[in-house]
Amino acid sequence: MIDWPQIFYGAALTAVLAAVVLIFIRRERTPVVVISVLVAALLGPMAWNTILHRAVADTDGFFVDIPFKPFPVSWQDTGSGVFTLAAASLLLGISLRQEKAGRVLSVALTVAAIAFLVDIYLY
Repeated sequence: MIDWPQIFYGAALTAVLAAVVLIFIRRERTPVVVISVLVAALLGPMAWNTILHRAVADTDGFFVDIPFKPFPVSWQDTGSGVFTLAAASLLLGISLRQEKAGRVLSVALTVAAIAFLVDIYLY
């Protein structure tokens, strides 16, 4: 079971790391891109984990990691990445409607990968 402090911590950590990667590694400086990514990185994991918090109160089946120590992924981790990809694709698609789809998808996938990895290794 995932509790509210953990949900907020994970979402905030994802947003901070997404901002760091976006600004310092991908060199994104456009405010609309940075804001869209921060909102998606915050809302994606928060939405998924809120659903799990409400719906999976009596079972821990979503929180069972695969027995592979270097990459201990669970369904819960995967959902965070998927929800973040959806949120980032939607927000960036609206914000960057004049841009090529490849750029939008590239940024959205980067943010989703960050959410996925943060969920696996950092909370």
